[in-house]
Amino acid sequence: MIKEVNREEFKELAGRGLVLADFFSTTCGPCKMLGFVLRDVEKEFGDNLTILKVDFDQNRELTEEYGVTGYPTLILFKNGEEAGRLQGLQQKPVIVKLIEDNK
Repeated sequence: MIKEVNREEFKELAGRGLVLADFFSTTCGPCKMLGFVLRDVEKEFGDNLTILKVDFDQNRELTEEYGVTGYPTLILFKNGEEAGRLQGLQQKPVIVKLIEDNK
């Protein structure tokens, strides 16, 4: 599941199993390209992974809370705890490895 969320939804969903949070901006070219990669990642992991999209500009509190200073930034959460982080446009194998290493 890929879902764009606000702060409250993020807090509710980020603690449930394996969650990949994509901090993005609507004006960011690499962020848009990463969206296609994340759709492929979603297909590979299905119900074993939740992908949350967090608009960097609309959720400043969250970006500050998690120390996100640029976009795109991916943060992997396992049961609510940060398990890994990637910054910048990433290829599918890099994202899959991050997830597999933290299952």
